[in-house]
Amino acid sequence: MKLTIGSRGSRLALWQAAWIREQLRAVHPELDLSIEIIKTTGDEMKSAPLSVIGGKGVFTKEIDDALLNRRIDLAVHSLKDLPTVIPDRLTLAAITEREDARDALLLRSDAAEFYSSLRALPPNSVIGTSSPRRTAQLRNLLPNVVIKELRGNVDTRVAKLDRGEYDAIILASAGLLRLELKDRISIALPHCDMLPAIGQGALAVEVRTDDIATAQLVALLDHLPTRQACTAERSFLQMLGGGCELPIAGHAVVQDDQLQLEGLVAQPSGNRILRDEVKGKATEAVNLGQSLGTSLLAQGANQLLTS
Repeated sequence: MKLTIGSRGSRLALWQAAWIREQLRAVHPELDLSIEIIKTTGDEMKSAPLSVIGGKGVFTKEIDDALLNRRIDLAVHSLKDLPTVIPDRLTLAAITEREDARDALLLRSDAAEFYSSLRALPPNSVIGTSSPRRTAQLRNLLPNVVIKELRGNVDTRVAKLDRGEYDAIILASAGLLRLELKDRISIALPHCDMLPAIGQGALAVEVRTDDIATAQLVALLDHLPTRQACTAERSFLQMLGGGCELPIAGHAVVQDDQLQLEGLVAQPSGNRILRDEVKGKATEAVNLGQSLGTSLLAQGANQLLTS
């Protein structure tokens, strides 16, 4: 059986697609698997802020289109890039076991040994990020730092740091670990300082709903605790009507069939942050996400997001 995997062309995206290919080969050695690179709007418009080019979905739409048009048979996404509502004819056949979901602070090599925490950075430090979620939390925690827009793939962002354009940058730990750049992580940021993006660290494998055979092959890669945790997070995000262009964060953990979900909504300025959590049965992931969203909306989340 021949299957084509659709992927973005960055080194990280190709690593993710190749990893899924190898996982599938391990359980289905008879498969003939290839990877096709598909350029997305987000890749084409590397310099523009995500809020300008469309926010969540700009890294996935063209790949979804290729899947719907049967150019490819499955798509590999970073789950945090996927909108909470995907096309009706597509389904998430697998959500793989999550890598470290924390954000990472990367410091210039000449400064890395001097700072033990994000809070220790001196005033007027220039920190690079393109994420409204990170920006709002940074401004709340460190109102005296300078936040500078940062776009591009992982290698491009790290190169900009090394050229001295920033004193520090913030990236997802998962991507750095997958690219064997663990030694570039100066500080893995605790959730009390920087709550992650919805779905951060997890990979999603998307297939056509009517392609039962491929869905069954891919389903063996599904990791139930990660799926339950990410389902709660995505339910929370959907309740708030948000995407990556809004300062919303959330992270869930499943242990012994119990799920704990923490969520955050912030003013873009970072002046005010709402934070809450819920706990319950992992089988009630959707309801728990909705409950947390309802709680933060009752506390004024809408006013924060529109201010």
